[in-house]
Amino acid sequence: MIVLDASVLIAHLDAADAHHERATTLLTEAADEPLGISPLTLAEVLVGPARAGKLPAAESAIDDLEVIAVPFTDNAATRLAELRATTGLRMPDCCVLLAAESTQAQLATFDERLAASAVKLGLTVRD
Repeated sequence: MIVLDASVLIAHLDAADAHHERATTLLTEAADEPLGISPLTLAEVLVGPARAGKLPAAESAIDDLEVIAVPFTDNAATRLAELRATTGLRMPDCCVLLAAESTQAQLATFDERLAASAVKLGLTVRD
């Protein structure tokens, strides 16, 4: 499984995004692998389309990619607090780390700080 950061899906959904081509290439190359996302990350991705009145189209595009929500674990609050305290990342980024950790997945992100923290945790980063 590859857990997606918001940066990847946002870029893929927006042809004007500076990382659009990179995101689309990453997702095309990962076509045979399951894709996951934390519920909070999915909400982040959908904010822009919701503001623009394009929520159904964004949800459809995400469904086409067969992205599945990775549920929070029973110890999510504790682990998120630990990740926030040790990495200094914002809570949404910690949710991405938790999703990748809990599924033993690779992580796809264009965020350098998130990628560096993931590597320190022993996670493989795809970019």
